Amino acid sequence: MLEVLNLHKNYGSFTAVTDVSFTLEPGDVFGFIGSNGAGKTTTIKMLATLLEPTHGTARLDGFDITEHPLEVRKRIGYMPDFFGLYDDVKVWEYLDYFSALYSVPVKDRPGVIDNVLELTDLTFKRDAMVASLSRGMQQRLCLARCLVHDPTLLLLDEPASGLDPRARAELKELLAELGRMGKIILVSSHILPELADFCNKVGIIERGNMLAFGGVDEIARGLKSIKVLEFRVMDRASELSMWLHGKPNIQNTYLMGATTVKVDFDGSHENQVELVRAIVNAGYPVMEVREEGVDLEDVFLNVTQGALN
Repeated sequence: MLEVLNLHKNYGSFTAVTDVSFTLEPGDVFGFIGSNGAGKTTTIKMLATLLEPTHGTARLDGFDITEHPLEVRKRIGYMPDFFGLYDDVKVWEYLDYFSALYSVPVKDRPGVIDNVLELTDLTFKRDAMVASLSRGMQQRLCLARCLVHDPTLLLLDEPASGLDPRARAELKELLAELGRMGKIILVSSHILPELADFCNKVGIIERGNMLAFGGVDEIARGLKSIKVLEFRVMDRASELSMWLHGKPNIQNTYLMGATTVKVDFDGSHENQVELVRAIVNAGYPVMEVREEGVDLEDVFLNVTQGALN
């Protein structure tokens, strides 16, 4: 378990991070969202024990990042935004070197290297020179390096930066698999579609303040003007659109065709049930009511609106 407790970081008179708190359990894939300069990297570096908090702390498996930094480092795999590679070695040699640094027993290293190469789909590049790898393969190699000591927590700062669409898709599949294996994964990004498909929790940070934490749907339920309802009727969609205009909790109506109307709805689930009942009682032949999936970008823009302004 990772417990982050009121992390705060000052640089002189400048406050980079203010009282950030959250908890992650094994298997959580946490998307840490914020614009450039919001405080993501500073927070990650504190969790990686590379920066000392001004105050506050965090605990990983019970070990405090300020009191037991070496124990914490044994349990984390950290991949920074800009990472270095040794170009003049083979892929397996690179992983063998880091296995030694992490004190993996000599007899176990061949098996460990084989396992992380298979997991990151790099087995066929085992004997290739690191310098010959594509950007996406280098990214996967760096992730393999983070896994050689079987860490509890992965800290990945903008891991999809610079990758082409195929490499990004492969990285998302890999991170989702690691989550299913029980790893705690914290992955930061300012490109929201990268996170929407595979993170079960997100945190939104702006100007060093954690503005929201939880599942995307959970955060969205606390916001207004974000739910879109779609009504499909046998006919009279145009008439239904006019009837809906001005009804409680409806912000906008959109006629989508002869049989479909969409509305921006800011009410509760109970209000939603009441609205459907009222439509049916008014005689409109409703065939289907659907709530559109929550868009992570909409959630981000709603949460950060005040801070951005």
